[in-house]
Amino acid sequence: MNRESRLGIVVSGSLSDGVAVRMDGHTSVEDVVVGHYVTIEGQKHRFLGMITDVKLDASDQHMTFFPPSADDDFSAEVLSGTSAYGMLTVTPYLLIGGAAQPDVNEPQPVKTIPSHFSPVGLSSDADIELVFGKEDDKKFWIGNPLDMETKLCLNLPEMVKRSNGIFGKSGTGKTFLTRMLLIGILQKSAAVNLVFDMHSEYGWKHRNEKGRDVKALKQLFGSKVAIFTLDEENARQRMVTPDFVAKIGYDEIEPEDISLLRQTLNLTDLAVDASYSLRKHFGKDWINKTLNLDGEDSAKVLNALNIHEGSFQSLKRGLTSLTRLTFTQPHVEQQAVSQILTRLENGTHVVLEFGRFTDIAAYILVANLLTRRIYDKYRERTERSIADGSAAPKPLVITIEEAHKFLNAEVASQTIFGTIAREMRKYNCTLLVIDQRPSGIDTEVMSQLGTKITCLLDNERDIDSVLAGTSGKSGLKGVLARLAAKQQALIFGHAVPMPVAFCPREYGTEGFYKEISSEQPNPKEIEEDINNLWR
Repeated sequence: MNRESRLGIVVSGSLSDGVAVRMDGHTSVEDVVVGHYVTIEGQKHRFLGMITDVKLDASDQHMTFFPPSADDDFSAEVLSGTSAYGMLTVTPYLLIGGAAQPDVNEPQPVKTIPSHFSPVGLSSDADIELVFGKEDDKKFWIGNPLDMETKLCLNLPEMVKRSNGIFGKSGTGKTFLTRMLLIGILQKSAAVNLVFDMHSEYGWKHRNEKGRDVKALKQLFGSKVAIFTLDEENARQRMVTPDFVAKIGYDEIEPEDISLLRQTLNLTDLAVDASYSLRKHFGKDWINKTLNLDGEDSAKVLNALNIHEGSFQSLKRGLTSLTRLTFTQPHVEQQAVSQILTRLENGTHVVLEFGRFTDIAAYILVANLLTRRIYDKYRERTERSIADGSAAPKPLVITIEEAHKFLNAEVASQTIFGTIAREMRKYNCTLLVIDQRPSGIDTEVMSQLGTKITCLLDNERDIDSVLAGTSGKSGLKGVLARLAAKQQALIFGHAVPMPVAFCPREYGTEGFYKEISSEQPNPKEIEEDINNLWR
């Protein structure tokens, strides 16, 4: 370990609380940041760990009460590093070689700690590369560890085996991180994506905070991506040609969809119960017939089904608000479910844009309705493949925003999204949930998310929710709380061998487009991009 990279030596610690490192006199505490990686050279093992805390200490406590004068540079220099020094708290995560493991190829989990006076230094790029590997046909470069040039690579086929989450308060870069991850999944053919795009950010293009248009999935990957829309007029205004205009028939809406919308539509519990009774009585056309009930016919049906008039009127008001959505109609010839499934089966990724329908009721209705039916088909095909040995469906990742609306403690057990999150790819189907309020998501669902990527969170409850059940939670909490407001994130969980604070890969540059695009760029698009740079 050379002098430039060395930080200090281990002086105490434990496996549960981490090790304490006394900094060398030549090292400035101001150069050390929580989230940096360090390598500890033990007598038998080399340890890779993360700095989780930095503090000042002194061997003589009297000095803290009678410090040298601010003008006395000589005394400050003499005392610094001897009587006054910096202390680091380091959490060891992996063994990456050493005398006891000279030929180690795979990092091993830490089950011990380094001995007293083991030297500690900043990790090299080679150490990080040993742990996270290089970019290949499975691993995708998502960013770089803080203040390092090494590429942080994720094994995406392994990642999509479980549901995952991206969190962070508004404006921290969740959308760009999500788009980056979706590109990686597409590029590495790890799965097919179904994206419920509430704000039309993932399909054709989106404007960044600097006012520049940046390309999204369809522009980058062409025929590999299909754009569905609920709002054809809005798509045309944005110069987007959708592959399919989706409509939802009243006869496709089930009481389960109404139940999830209970709070949004301000329905009573009895009104929700009434929807089940009316569906059973009228069949698939229950909404149309319910809305047309009036006068004596209404009284007869309500009496027969034992439905209170107030509950019926509450339900009717809720159903009326749904029928005002212009993408709903009594019956549709081409159902969106079958169109989406056809694309997914062919390996085409689907982005469903909501256009002007950004009301949460529309988003919950469509996302829940389509996902339930798609999931049923995936379950059917997976069970059939197990029974007759046929090919299983290609892994599917369903991306939802405002996840706490679907996965809060009150409704998570009732929604298809809660079911998918708990099943951990049982039927080749997982979730990618995006939210700025992770504390609103049911704790059981949060515990089932395999990998979590979180940008800055400033709410204590949100931080605790994201880190719940994570080993070394207290140390990671300090790292998370000190992330920059933008372009920094913390990733931990199933897809990475240890937590990583990192800077996401820069999105939207010409270099980025060339690196990830599978098709040759259109000369006209290049000219437009150059013009945009100089506006």
